[in-house]
Amino acid sequence: MPILVEPVARLVEAFSRLPGIGPKTAQRLTYHLLRAPEAEARSLAAALIAVKEEVVLCERCHNISDTPLCAICRDPSRDQTRVCVVEEPLDLVALERTGEFRGLYHVLHGAISPIDGIGPDRLRIRELLDRAVAARDAGGSWEEVILATNPTLEGEATAMYLGERLDGIVGSVTRIARGIPVGGDLEYADDVTLVRALQGRREL
Repeated sequence: MPILVEPVARLVEAFSRLPGIGPKTAQRLTYHLLRAPEAEARSLAAALIAVKEEVVLCERCHNISDTPLCAICRDPSRDQTRVCVVEEPLDLVALERTGEFRGLYHVLHGAISPIDGIGPDRLRIRELLDRAVAARDAGGSWEEVILATNPTLEGEATAMYLGERLDGIVGSVTRIARGIPVGGDLEYADDVTLVRALQGRREL
């Protein structure tokens, strides 16, 4: 196997450190950039630098932003009494795409996972509780906090922890429903999904 020249090997190694990128994909990406016009490579490099230099976390909800407060937190038309809690910024993007929720958000940047050494202090949980208490003390208590963490063991543990901490501070704490996806077949669903679907049933 031919030895890669140092700049190429360095880029392959850099790509392979990204989540979801294995050695083969890292090599394909690297050789794509080698064949691409110089302008494309420089554009990619500039975009990477801009992400690190210009993107910050919103001071209020910790969503990614290019200003101290993100566009959602700055929007006066949003429902200030409902807050949806998500694990990652991409979860927020997915919910916003539906156009169904018009309240505010709070991004935890992860989920509680003792096996990985991630406790509540490693997430943005204290900031969430501080926001809830500040809203209550200002006379504008949150009517509802929607826990939209992922339906994993870590997500469930995080939701339970938050539910206990928010009890008595906000009007109600709800959990997003889980069940059979649209277009899915019952025979292929796992037992946990079927149980959740039965538990979350409602009248037509």
